[in-house]
Amino acid sequence: MANDPLEHGGPLPGTGLPHDDPMAATGAARDDPLSGTGLPHHDPMAATGAARDDALSGTGLPHDDPLTRTASAASAEAGEERQPRTGALEQDPHPTPRTGTALGAPAGRREGREKVTGNARYAAEYPVPGRVHAWPVPAAVARGRVTGVDTSAALVLPGVLAVLTPGDAPRLGETDDATLAVLQNRHVPHRGWCVALAVAETLEAARAAARAVRVGYATEHHDVVLRPDHPDAYEPEGAKGRLEHGDPYGAFAAADVRLDIEYRVPPLHNHPMEPHTTTAQWDGDRLTVHTSSQGSTTVQSVLAGLFNLPEEHVTVVAEHVGGGFGSKGTPRPDVVLAAMAARHTGRPVTVAYPRRYMPTVVGHRAPTLHRLRLGATAEGHLTAVLHEVTTHTSHVREYVEQAAVPSRVMYTAPNLLSSHRVVPLDVPSPSWMRAPGEAPGMYALESAVDELADALGVDPVELRIRNEPEAEPGSGKPFSSRHLAECLREGARRFGWDRRDPRPRSRTEGPLLIGTGVAAATYPVLIRPSTATAQALPDGTFVVRVNAADIGTGARTVLAQVAADALGAPLDRVRTEVGRSDLPPASLAGDSSGTASWGWAVHEACAALATRLAEHRGPLPADGLVARSDTAGRADADSPYARHAFGAHFAEVAVDTVTGEVRARRMLGLFAAGRILNARTARSQFVGGMTMGLGMALTEGSTMDAPFGDFTEADLASYHVPAHADVPRIEADWIEEDDPHLNPMGSKGIGEIGIVGTAAALGNAVHHATGIRFRELPLTPDRILTGLLSER
Repeated sequence: MANDPLEHGGPLPGTGLPHDDPMAATGAARDDPLSGTGLPHHDPMAATGAARDDALSGTGLPHDDPLTRTASAASAEAGEERQPRTGALEQDPHPTPRTGTALGAPAGRREGREKVTGNARYAAEYPVPGRVHAWPVPAAVARGRVTGVDTSAALVLPGVLAVLTPGDAPRLGETDDATLAVLQNRHVPHRGWCVALAVAETLEAARAAARAVRVGYATEHHDVVLRPDHPDAYEPEGAKGRLEHGDPYGAFAAADVRLDIEYRVPPLHNHPMEPHTTTAQWDGDRLTVHTSSQGSTTVQSVLAGLFNLPEEHVTVVAEHVGGGFGSKGTPRPDVVLAAMAARHTGRPVTVAYPRRYMPTVVGHRAPTLHRLRLGATAEGHLTAVLHEVTTHTSHVREYVEQAAVPSRVMYTAPNLLSSHRVVPLDVPSPSWMRAPGEAPGMYALESAVDELADALGVDPVELRIRNEPEAEPGSGKPFSSRHLAECLREGARRFGWDRRDPRPRSRTEGPLLIGTGVAAATYPVLIRPSTATAQALPDGTFVVRVNAADIGTGARTVLAQVAADALGAPLDRVRTEVGRSDLPPASLAGDSSGTASWGWAVHEACAALATRLAEHRGPLPADGLVARSDTAGRADADSPYARHAFGAHFAEVAVDTVTGEVRARRMLGLFAAGRILNARTARSQFVGGMTMGLGMALTEGSTMDAPFGDFTEADLASYHVPAHADVPRIEADWIEEDDPHLNPMGSKGIGEIGIVGTAAALGNAVHHATGIRFRELPLTPDRILTGLLSER
């Protein structure tokens, strides 16, 4: 911690914070009016959380750029508009206990030096003696049955140890996730399904052996084409299915202004920097796996069931994870295959999925077909919202991309229909991808709202504010906090929205058409039970233990801040241990629930420890004092409030009329996400989500080859994730929001809301630039140029 900004000095009375370091434990002077950023009003980078001596800091914003003005400065101007809209916040008889004021600092990532110097070890990098490698053999048919596996040519290759097949692979126990039942039978549910596994001394030998395996198939007819009139489509049960209020069909038919439009979002793929990888080894009946996972507690439980082991006999290590975006939220076949191969060979085994195999085995965002019908009065008040989504799932496991759910949250509509229909196809199993449901759903809804604004001749920002609900439309619950209107107004002010000519094609620069667009954002607040321990050591330091997953979000750092806040201790005296299943069990890093869930348990354990320390007399024992917290029954208790984060996105694009290329020029996201716990890591999360939304809008998309039965974009050459040249000036900031109905920190999840609405804002900007409404993503040059040529 030699470079940690929290250096030593005399303690502040009652806090243990050094007198000469106002950044200790928080990074902010205690009277700093910008408690969300820890930066003073006059600092031009206050809106970004960046280092104050760096005018660009990765954003491209000059010091005098008007976009750097802080939200807190605007709050004074907004006056009573920044207050909660109703008295609901004061009516909770059991408000969540709150922390003090020691959070919000832009503290640097604790593992940052390890990562940039290459010392952070990932799942394939642990030096396990005797380690060998395995390479999967993917099915070469879209549906059928394995009739035979010829391993003879593979087994004679130098260094090859074994080839596991459905006939001789270790048998597994029952599982709720059929995607993990690999090599258990001869059925092939989709192309790419694992039908054999080659194990060899080196990675190259394993790959060569896998290619030498010959597999025979009895093929069957397959169906991989999603269409809204598919005869096998069904409506899933419960919240995944249908919600209907009032008379949506009648109200739509009677509306003064009606829109009936369709949107399409293609399959999208999780492409974390670190592929799905596991190194497994057995010691008798004890299994240890180093794996790339968003939740090692879940992996431990699943492996114990599959291999008929007590959970305490399974140790899962995931100390550093190179991203996941949802695809590592639950175990994938790599961890099962590695454990099977290690048991079969008696050697530690690493399975690292090749990039080209990932679209078929680690999940994907299912394609969604949207039909939106909006009815409104001539004054622009919605009277009917009908959002119907058709998506696909696999025959292996049901997964529903709940893309119609945002229509249950966003706007006042006395007559509402929000429904899903699912088609089981012979496709790889879809799964979670950043902001599942909300990302494609808000693209469609916010594009439709923009179209309604055009039809009414109403400013799209004003139309959204005009239809702000007093309670959540789907449930009728009051919002714990909702400051969407403030985000829209402040974002519009910063973006210069009032200077916008609303007429399409009103701004040109030679062959370029320039346009701007806006969209709202939302994501639910989800909190799950977790456990944590806090230990005070005789040397004056503290250790916090919780099996959280740091997937690149800075969880170690933020949890240390939560602990320091609850203990009243300097941040540099707190150490966090995460990413091992032998730590106190915790929920996975998903649904933007990680910090909210783990932080609650950490705060409680540290608060309890602080009480014990205050009561303790004399020196601490050699092993210190320990306190533990388990939030089960409280963190997962039903809330009387609808709890969501909200935000507003603004975008400017340039459309080249010669090539059809769309270039984003600038993007602004302004969010209301409860209390921001670390200004630096929060901004990183928001910008990362917005960048992913940029890819969704302009470059990322996958297609299913119907005869072949597989995704054609199987690598990063054909599936284009945004590169530096694609990413414009991005600003992300937040308004201060005090919500007592969340957790002790008052925080909401921020990992996913950045992607929600971004694609719609860019799509709306393209419409403003061209005058053409494109309703299928991504907005690639071929689509844009075809549209432009059709207008000539």
